[in-house]
Parts: sequence; C-alpha cells; structure tokens
Amino acid sequence: MITTLEIEGKKYSRLPIKTHVIMAGETLSALVEKYVIPEIQNSEFRIQNSNFSYFLAVSEKIVAIMQGRSYPIKDIQPSFWAHFFVKFVHKTPAGIGLGIPETMQLAIQEAGLFRIILAAILSALTKPFGLKGIFYKVAGHNINAIDGPTPYTLPPYNTYAKLPPFEPNKVAQEIYEKFNLPCAIIDANDLGVNILGWSEKIDPNLVEKIFKDNPLGQTNEQTPLCLVWA
Repeated sequence: MITTLEIEGKKYSRLPIKTHVIMAGETLSALVEKYVIPEIQNSEFRIQNSNFSYFLAVSEKIVAIMQGRSYPIKDIQPSFWAHFFVKFVHKTPAGIGLGIPETMQLAIQEAGLFRIILAAILSALTKPFGLKGIFYKVAGHNINAIDGPTPYTLPPYNTYAKLPPFEPNKVAQEIYEKFNLPCAIIDANDLGVNILGWSEKIDPNLVEKIFKDNPLGQTNEQTPLCLVWA
C-alpha cells in the first residue's frame, strides 16, 4: 500500500515491496530485477509519475542475510567478555540489540575486544554527564545494527542473530550503477532510523526523515524493499 508524507513542503510517496523469504547467497541485484524494476516499468505507475525522482530503500537485515552474516543462535559461543559486557546493556522494546551474550559476542568479533573494552570504559565515564551513544560511536563498525532473535521475526530468522551488512555503501552504489536507481541501506525500528549505506544522489538526512515511522515490514508483511518518489 502506498503511503504519502510531507517534508518541508514536499510530498514523498512510499511503496513497500513484498518479496519471498530471503536466504544466504542471493543478491540484491537479483531482487531489484525481480521485484523493483517491474514496479517502475508498470505502465500505470509510469503515467502517474512521469516526472518524478525516485530511490530505493533496502532493509539492512536482508543485505546481511544475503551476505551470510546471519547465524543460528545455537552456533554462537559467547566468551567470558560477552557475558560480562551484556550485563550493562540497556534493553529496549525495539529489539534485542546487544542485550544477550550471543549478540555481544558478534560485536566483539566485528569490532575487536580492545575496541569494545575502550567503548565500554568511555561510555561509563561519560554517562554521568548525560552523553548517550558513546559506546556505539567508539566501537564503530555499525555494531548498533547487530540484532538477535525475536518472536516477531520471520522464520527461520526468529532463531538467528545477525551482523550489520558488509560494505553497505558499496552495495548501494552497485545498485545505482547497474539500474540508475539511487539506493539507501537502512536500519529502521520503532525507536529510530540509521542509514548504514547510500549511493550517489542520496541524501541520508532526508532518507532518515522519510523512514522515521518505520514503514518497512519484515514479519508477515515481507516488505524489506521500499520504492520512494517525490
């Protein structure tokens, strides 16, 4: 279903696009070819939007899955440090994040133990001053996009934990160059939006505003792709 919102006097339309259940080894290019290009080439769509500019937003979750960066929770063996640091994680209703030892272990593997320790120390030192997000800024590597299994996640990924996608800027740029379709890789939940990667002709600040209400659906909706036009 198309939804429309207005930002600074300009209207933007969003069309979430349903896909099959994405698996490791698939490619984003193939998904765009199969699901997005037919929507753009649809005669009714083209007549109604003959002078529009558009871009594609992609859930970072499916990019990580296709890259093989999503793992069964039972296959992750948390270290002592993972069990230690998870005690200090602030848990939110938006997702598990680093709130279990298995996802914390993924963060350690992605950023390195030294960087996680440094991030934790600086976070603790700055917390009394009301500074937020220091841990994730120091740790880097987009580890804020790491997430674990939740009951509302589409099977089989309700028993998986995942890393952020690898080189999301490159992934988005490849879509732009192949299809002349500007692309953004986004991590959206009910608490906010993080733009992990983007191609040419993408304004990440604008994309963040367009997706602030998290219109992508990755449970039964199966709509991890969204075509946006103005």
